Amino acid sequence: MAESMQGLKRSHRCGELSNKNIGQPVTVMGWVQKSRNKGGIIFVDLRDRSGILQVIFEEADCGAECFAKAEKLRSEYVAAIEGTVEARRGAVNENLKTGDIEIRATNMRILSEAETPPFPIEENSKTKEEIRLKYRYLDLRRPDLQKNIYMRSQVATLARQFMAKEGFIEIETPILQKSTPEGARDYLVPSRIHPGKFYALPQSPQLFKQLLMCSGFDRYFQIARCFRDEDLRADRQPEFTQMDMEFSFVDQEEVMDVNERLLQYLFKEVLDVDVALPIQRMCWKEAMERFGSDKPDLRFGMELTNVTEVVKNCGFGVFKGAIDNGGSVRGINAKGQGQMPRKKIDALVDYAKGYGAKGLAYAAIQEDGTIKSSFAKFMTEEEMSALVEAMEGEPGDLLLFAADRDKIVFSVLGALRLLLAEQMNLLDKNEYRFVWITEFPLLEWSDEENRYMAMHHPFTMPYEEDIPLLDTDPGKVRAKAYDIVLNGNEIGGGSIRIHQDDIQEKMFEVLGFTKEQAHEQFGFLLDAFRYGVPPHAGLAYGLDRLVMLMAKEDSIRDVIAFPKVKDASCLMTSAPESVDPKQLEELEISIEKH
Repeated sequence: MAESMQGLKRSHRCGELSNKNIGQPVTVMGWVQKSRNKGGIIFVDLRDRSGILQVIFEEADCGAECFAKAEKLRSEYVAAIEGTVEARRGAVNENLKTGDIEIRATNMRILSEAETPPFPIEENSKTKEEIRLKYRYLDLRRPDLQKNIYMRSQVATLARQFMAKEGFIEIETPILQKSTPEGARDYLVPSRIHPGKFYALPQSPQLFKQLLMCSGFDRYFQIARCFRDEDLRADRQPEFTQMDMEFSFVDQEEVMDVNERLLQYLFKEVLDVDVALPIQRMCWKEAMERFGSDKPDLRFGMELTNVTEVVKNCGFGVFKGAIDNGGSVRGINAKGQGQMPRKKIDALVDYAKGYGAKGLAYAAIQEDGTIKSSFAKFMTEEEMSALVEAMEGEPGDLLLFAADRDKIVFSVLGALRLLLAEQMNLLDKNEYRFVWITEFPLLEWSDEENRYMAMHHPFTMPYEEDIPLLDTDPGKVRAKAYDIVLNGNEIGGGSIRIHQDDIQEKMFEVLGFTKEQAHEQFGFLLDAFRYGVPPHAGLAYGLDRLVMLMAKEDSIRDVIAFPKVKDASCLMTSAPESVDPKQLEELEISIEKH
């Protein structure tokens, strides 16, 4: 039966005690990790968020009543224990920070009994994620998850402190706001007071933070909740957290400087990792040419090689056809993988098809210099030798080639490069490789919409020298946009914003908006710009993704207290769920099933 805590006050957390406390009376409270009755002496491991502490019960010290209660302790019981800190009499446990001490109990209260949990509360759980997420409140008791959640809190606190010292003001922006086009789908919230009308949950605080620049708050910061109704991946959630900022009267260099120092500060304080400044920079075009990705992982090589000129006159129709259609032929060299079994190569081909490839050409260079290839019969010996030389192929290497439009070739080889690096154990989670990616295309063509779309958003400033191209060749216009990438993950992105009326109008025109449409969607921002708007710029980090990488996890679900699963549902609460018909009536909403 559960007892009251009345009259007791916790003096220390379990993991806070050390050999400096030997001889001191203490009161600790927490969950029973495990209990071992050795006959006349009971050992209990007590756990709270600070760590695990061993407690010893002997009847001579704690009395018959307390010892009898100790015999009842089971895994996950909640207990309050009074006792004295002693040096551990048995072997020191090197795996615990309290491994050289123990508590000799003098009194104990069972604050709460517990049923046997559906899985063990232990680090590096092998229990299926679906079960752990259903009982997330138990999963969160695991020390490794608690460590991640603590790290997330630490990052947020340190970021706030740093930004405050840099002169940023923390301001909250609305959660209920207007739905705007572009980007992912909005989550909509119906209004009871305005039947038939809807708020949207923010995909980002973008428009409001630009309005704050118009309002004279020249340095804004916010840790903001954001929402996007999109398909999920390991590093995506329907609701997520941004570390968001906006500056006035700055250029790209000043934005990068503040953020480089912020990252340096966070990594030193949280991980004791030194980030060398300045962080490497790379323009978008170079990143795509070398790595097939605008978020390149620089922890390993295996860069793309353009062999279009080498094979343009060869007899292999796949290569020649791609080139004749305005595409290219590029390859990667998987060093030392020349003996890869055909079955694994076929799996790579199937993987490439998932990224739009029609196929994948390969050449495996054997140790004796002979070549096993899917296309050698279409090439002369001289053509194949020239190709191997261009790829810097050596005995034991596996050469993989994609031939298509550049967009597909980059997508295929960029993904293959990462897959092979994983298979070849080239990814070191203890290494942190940052890079700024700059000079993104301002626009990208959408076949679905049959128009240009903003690669970032409609308020991104183009390079001044590229502005004339908006009329003649919009696809070649570069944006004053910058992403910060870590180990192949975009952790933050931003841009210099448009603050001139004529450029903003031209941007809307290229995106296919009439003046009326632009004003209908963004009128409040455009109106604000009429009253004096400073040049401004901003950047936002995905806090979940940043902490995921700092914690060396593979999924942001492991750094979020209560995450959703892939279909955007919550296994613990069963959200989303049907609502009472009366609620729908009040909102004047009816549901039609199709």
